[in-house]
Amino acid sequence: MVFRKLPGVSASGMGLRLSQKFVFLLFLSGLVTLCFGALFFLPDSVRLKRIFLSKTETQPVTVGSGSENDAREHLKRLKNQGGMTPAKGETTTSSDHGFKGCLLKPPLGRDNGKPSDPKTNERREKVKEMMKFAWDNYKRYAWGKNELRPLTRNGHIGNMFGGLRGASIIDSLDTLYIMGLMEEYNDAKDWVQTSLDLNSNGEASLFEVNIRYVGGLLSAYYLTGEELYKSKVMELGEKLLPAFNTPTGIPRGVINLGSGTSWSWGWASAGSSILAEFGTLHLEFVHLSELSRNPIYTEKVMNIRKLLNKIEKPHGLYPNFLSPVSGNWVQHHVSIGGLGDSFYEYLIKSYLMSDKTDGDAKTMYYGALEAIEANLVQKSPGGLTYMAEWRGGILDHKMGHLACFSGGMIGIGADDGAPEKRQHYLDLAAEITHTCHESYTRSATKLGPEAFRFDGGGEATATRLSDRYYILRPEVIESYMYMWRLTHDPKYREWGWEAVEALEQHCRVESGFSGIRDVYTMTASHDNMQQSFFLSETLKYLYLLFSDDDLLPLEDWVFNTEAHPLTHLLANSKWVFLFLL
Repeated sequence: MVFRKLPGVSASGMGLRLSQKFVFLLFLSGLVTLCFGALFFLPDSVRLKRIFLSKTETQPVTVGSGSENDAREHLKRLKNQGGMTPAKGETTTSSDHGFKGCLLKPPLGRDNGKPSDPKTNERREKVKEMMKFAWDNYKRYAWGKNELRPLTRNGHIGNMFGGLRGASIIDSLDTLYIMGLMEEYNDAKDWVQTSLDLNSNGEASLFEVNIRYVGGLLSAYYLTGEELYKSKVMELGEKLLPAFNTPTGIPRGVINLGSGTSWSWGWASAGSSILAEFGTLHLEFVHLSELSRNPIYTEKVMNIRKLLNKIEKPHGLYPNFLSPVSGNWVQHHVSIGGLGDSFYEYLIKSYLMSDKTDGDAKTMYYGALEAIEANLVQKSPGGLTYMAEWRGGILDHKMGHLACFSGGMIGIGADDGAPEKRQHYLDLAAEITHTCHESYTRSATKLGPEAFRFDGGGEATATRLSDRYYILRPEVIESYMYMWRLTHDPKYREWGWEAVEALEQHCRVESGFSGIRDVYTMTASHDNMQQSFFLSETLKYLYLLFSDDDLLPLEDWVFNTEAHPLTHLLANSKWVFLFLL
């Protein structure tokens, strides 16, 4: 670079030398700013520690079981493709994959999360055996179908997935992988490669396809680095976008994956969209933008947020039905259970997944929680804390099994609340989890009903015949897992083991697991359905409950509402950053 002579100053004088130094410093500072700016806008998410820390500071980790040669080949492939689990004795290194650079700890821990306590490990192995039993029967009798009917030993397709098949396979990929069931995992992976056909032409639930298929493929990619899953999830993500073609950008609940035509559920009030459906897209769609380098997915979910922040909310509450045409609430029914539940879950998890930079999600979550406490949280005469439902200002003293996830949700959000409320939130989380446990202990089978009430003299019991069934739901066990991670109170593991024993006694049949129609009678009447979420959520949460905390550590991972683990993204993630401004 040539510096021009400054007018009025001798070239041999002190003034020029000072001016030259000044200009040089300006140039140097500009160069540094430019370099760091370029790093900031790289398309992959990376932690700054990748720039400054040694690559050899992380610890060696091991992988799941399988034949020694198969395991070696598997590990070699993962290492070459940017997968996340090195062979025993090797150290983890930074990868060109942005998601790998985000991790503070190895995803499978030092020893696959194996607990040192023999009793706890024995219980964990029992859960693993339950998963293998459920999977083997699905493979034997329902391979390629969406779910197993264990009594009649055949497959079930259903109409939620728009012609997509293999829901149990996609939902099981990450569970099989973290349990070290590598032969079963490889069978599942091979099916995805050869048989997962995304060119379907039927009506699909946007919500269910997103949480099960998109979530399942994303987590399989993040755990293994297999490009197969990435390409499949990118193809599927594009097929969901037409659902957002509404006057408000609020997606309709049903979409034809072939034609792109979308419509609202026939049962939804006045053609409305459902809070828990359009509010449960954020985690997956932000990841779709991250992987595709295409901001359109993040645009879609951020637009939903903008509308929700703009419209008036009764008493600060979010009703369950919203018109995708007018952008107004259709009726004032508020529930933390069905129709509302995972909207709130995705607010706090969006904040955590953003490495705690998504201030908008944080504000919305704690604002909603404050309104929920003021209007819905109740204490029964017997001292049980529960979440009632709200219908235009009138409380319905009912709590659904689906609402029992809220103990875990409030727990994981406790530490980031106002300092004076952190202990209060943790206590509230424990109280709600206790209430949900009570709904289990007050039944003959020690399994919980679909909904339980706190009126008519009863507490935490189903008073209506239509609420007495159990369909292998995970929400209570989910809260046990989170509360164990947060407090290490041994009662949560004991409660989890009670659930294992009840599942074995009342839901295990000769060819799989089945829901039951009445938790209050010991004479089992099975519903003949092994739900895919039993493999994805219920058994995974039980396995994590009996594992060490370094198996999928919460510092690095959030679970979507189908229990598929997704990595944290960072403030310097290009697409996330742009839309948080």
